[in-house]
Amino acid sequence: MDNNQPLLKVENLQVSYRSGKSYNNVVKGVSFDLGRERLGIVGESGSGKSTIGRALLKLLPTAKIEADRMDFSGTDLLAASERQMLTIRGRRISMILQDPKFSLNPVHPVGDQIAEAYRVHYSASAAVAKQKTLDMLEAVQIRDPERVYGLYPHEVSGGMGQRIMIAMMLIPEPQIIIADEPTSALDVTVRMQVLNILNELVTNKGIGLIMISHDLNLVRNFCDRVLVMRHGEVVEERAARDMKNCTHPYTKGLLAAQPHIGGNRQPLPVLNRQPQALSPQETSV
Repeated sequence: MDNNQPLLKVENLQVSYRSGKSYNNVVKGVSFDLGRERLGIVGESGSGKSTIGRALLKLLPTAKIEADRMDFSGTDLLAASERQMLTIRGRRISMILQDPKFSLNPVHPVGDQIAEAYRVHYSASAAVAKQKTLDMLEAVQIRDPERVYGLYPHEVSGGMGQRIMIAMMLIPEPQIIIADEPTSALDVTVRMQVLNILNELVTNKGIGLIMISHDLNLVRNFCDRVLVMRHGEVVEERAARDMKNCTHPYTKGLLAAQPHIGGNRQPLPVLNRQPQALSPQETSV
């Protein structure tokens, strides 16, 4: 595939949930392309950003997913059967979930779970899968991978658990990674390690990365492009380095609501969340 061609093209994505006899639209006409880059999707809780990631993998069994186009490297994801999606999920598009405590099976060693993720997609012996797992644990900067291989999820820290999840998602060598709040529960040092791992994948392996986050500051400093979502819609799209020149009042409100070291001691502006309001209003915290 041409490196200049987008890996993913999404046009007019709509996601709705049934509410009585009608449908409640939670993602409204979202369109974007993803190349071999870091694309950030940012917004408040409930803005629809995580729903987009799950819709791409068709992991919303109770939702109605519609789009004019949802093309992944020549495959129409919208028309793909469940059998086809089973060959895409994990193998070609992986999703790193937010909290490893709820994503890892508590009754199996973490090494076995990573090895299983490899053997599901490749015809390999247990010995080969184990070696691949050990190599991947080392790649995500886990010391003593032989020891960690046999640990259970409750025996690892939050930061190690998140890196184990990343190893599990990376071992099939996907073309796209959807990272849903991958650093929200991590301390600053471990967060930087995780971001460096993801950055190296984009830079050295040419994957496409979708970073879903509520942290606008993290996204604008890490990603190449940023989509800002509000009430299920993309209100602004900008190069991350150009976020200081944003024009939409909602994006300006998100930026203004962030504390700054050395800033004034006045209460931060609070976003007015009424549907008709687009700009922040000054209120006491």
